[in-house]
Amino acid sequence: MAIRKILLPLTGTAAGEAALATALMIARRWNAHVLALHVRVDSRDVAPLAGEGLSGAMIEEMMSATEKESGDRAQAVRQMFERFVARHDVIVQDAHPNTAHATASFASVTGREEDIVAQQARLADLTVVPHPDAGEDVSSSDALHAVLFDSGRPVLISPQKPPASIGSRVCIAWNGTAESASSVVAAMPWMQKAEAVAILCADGYQRRGPGAPDLTAYLALHGVHAETITFRAAGGSVGAGLLAAAAEFRSDLLSMGAYSHSRLRQLILGGVTRHVLEHASLPVMMNR
Repeated sequence: MAIRKILLPLTGTAAGEAALATALMIARRWNAHVLALHVRVDSRDVAPLAGEGLSGAMIEEMMSATEKESGDRAQAVRQMFERFVARHDVIVQDAHPNTAHATASFASVTGREEDIVAQQARLADLTVVPHPDAGEDVSSSDALHAVLFDSGRPVLISPQKPPASIGSRVCIAWNGTAESASSVVAAMPWMQKAEAVAILCADGYQRRGPGAPDLTAYLALHGVHAETITFRAAGGSVGAGLLAAAAEFRSDLLSMGAYSHSRLRQLILGGVTRHVLEHASLPVMMNR
């Protein structure tokens, strides 16, 4: 299925403009629409603090400060969006069927970001999220994990710097799991348009399920010729070996399943998903 609608949650982080550039690059490849969405913090969320021994006046003051900060951030994000689309000659309009060019629009709503983003992502072909800021714990990326765990749709993590290209050389990280199978489905339209496709596999990565030869045969039924690359862990890390193999292939899009192990285990002990989220320098599309 072609990509027609891209959701882009913007929080105003430094990585937001790189994510906007990545989303626009995808939109131009598919003549798609980018919905840039900013979720404002609801000042009423501080009301439960009344049970924490704070006076009504203190809570009212906190709500006012929250409202002002939220409004300032929303204005800054909108201005960043408007500057970007003007600088790159992007047509700003609502999504429309049969559009022959990329378009974009901006929306600002109030609520819990993880809830609203996950709900909106359910009717988007792809959600592009900014790369976690330097020094930020990847476990705190609420929008990313909300889409992964509560939308049923793919999410693409933008690199910290806009890529030179995306989707011309596609890698599939394959380990036989249901999550990696979902990533194949999400990447199928990309693979069918790509110049080259590679299946990345490793003994230390494979789980119970079909192997790379089975995936090669399956892709061939869809008109996709893929070579198989067997990689090794780098420095004891499967995730590092996976990224090294993608880099050697000169990939500009990596598609993979996320959190085949539990998220809690990966956050505590580390894992392939966590390593890729923290260290990838190319666009990475993930499915749960």
